[in-house]
Amino acid sequence: VQLQASGGGLVQAGGSLRLSCAASGRPFGSYIMAWFRQAPGKEREFVAGINWAGGSEYYADSVKGRFTIYRDNAKNAVYLQMNNLKPEDTAVYYCAAGLNTRHYDYESEYDYWGQGTQVTVSS
Repeated sequence: VQLQASGGGLVQAGGSLRLSCAASGRPFGSYIMAWFRQAPGKEREFVAGINWAGGSEYYADSVKGRFTIYRDNAKNAVYLQMNNLKPEDTAVYYCAAGLNTRHYDYESEYDYWGQGTQVTVSS
């Protein structure tokens, strides 16, 4: 599976962005999908995950109520709608796909990663 993330940019605090991750190569609908992020000087962290059917979503506490992950299996894409952005959301955001992922927040359980897209939130 090849993953291509896009949609990052510069936004003021309180603003919104929608990230997209386009997948190609293998049947997309079999994969658990997730978004992670890495801020400068910090380790990469889990942001949100969604199961193959889109019926179950999981979020880091820091983004609950502000971010929404959803997928469109017909378009081989997963999205991250980010509202009420804060400066601490500034990071490179990565999408990831896992076939046998059991723990959504475990990086090691994802098989494929996109190249990342920069999100910068100004105060």
